Amino acid sequence: MGWFRRNKQAAPPPVSKEELWVVCSSCTAHIFKEEWESSGKVCPKCGHHERLTAWERINMLIDPGTFREINSGITVTDHLKFVDAKGSYVEKAKEAREKTGLLEAVVTGYGRLHGMAVAMAVMDFRFLGGSLGSGTGEKIYLASCYALRHRLPFIIVSASGGARMHEGIISLMQMPKTCAGIAKLHKARIPYISVLTDPTTGGVSASFAMVGDINIAEPGALIGFAGKRVIEQTIKQEVPPGFQTAEYLLEHGFIDAIVPRKEMKDFLSRTLKYWKP
Repeated sequence: MGWFRRNKQAAPPPVSKEELWVVCSSCTAHIFKEEWESSGKVCPKCGHHERLTAWERINMLIDPGTFREINSGITVTDHLKFVDAKGSYVEKAKEAREKTGLLEAVVTGYGRLHGMAVAMAVMDFRFLGGSLGSGTGEKIYLASCYALRHRLPFIIVSASGGARMHEGIISLMQMPKTCAGIAKLHKARIPYISVLTDPTTGGVSASFAMVGDINIAEPGALIGFAGKRVIEQTIKQEVPPGFQTAEYLLEHGFIDAIVPRKEMKDFLSRTLKYWKP
């Protein structure tokens, strides 16, 4: 009779390295996936803030179980029947919907932030680069109208490459349209806080992203209008180091604060407490 008996139950399958580790896209450090998720996808080695999806952002900022999405049925409209060498706009939008599970590049709704009722619009860079199309602009505008109607503070979290050029001038018209919605909030003395994340560029940075009562950004976020190469080719000189980063913009007075991701919810809550409805 043997001293040991083999357990007949099948051994659990080995855990792959991909399931255990995440590689930081900035410093290439290997981070345990659990630590990565618990830190809100912020690298513990270099502090790099990885991009979040719209729903990850909402779950991080809004109290559990309180968020209600509005105008969820608004989606892409191909006004110009746009086609380029890589395919049609309709095909690209379909791929984006399948990839992200979203109908547009922004999720809008309302919920509670540390108990305070707020309206929100959160952009998702995965959907066609978070570009500002007619559907995106419509959702943001309607969310601002909801905030106005219910007298709720309004927060927009931007993550965008700019205007969606598949829609031409119709896309560019979303810049004044969204700003008109924000202007109504200003007139009614309802606070609007703009949160700029990586990246916030092009027509989004030139419109609603920079007209908040308070404009704040995550550390290291790329913020600007045209790209560095385009600017250098236009002005025929090199731009300063760190140009178009959140830190550079704070130093030169373009934004009001840089807030680390783990402190964002508390910062927003403290700021909104100054508002007397």
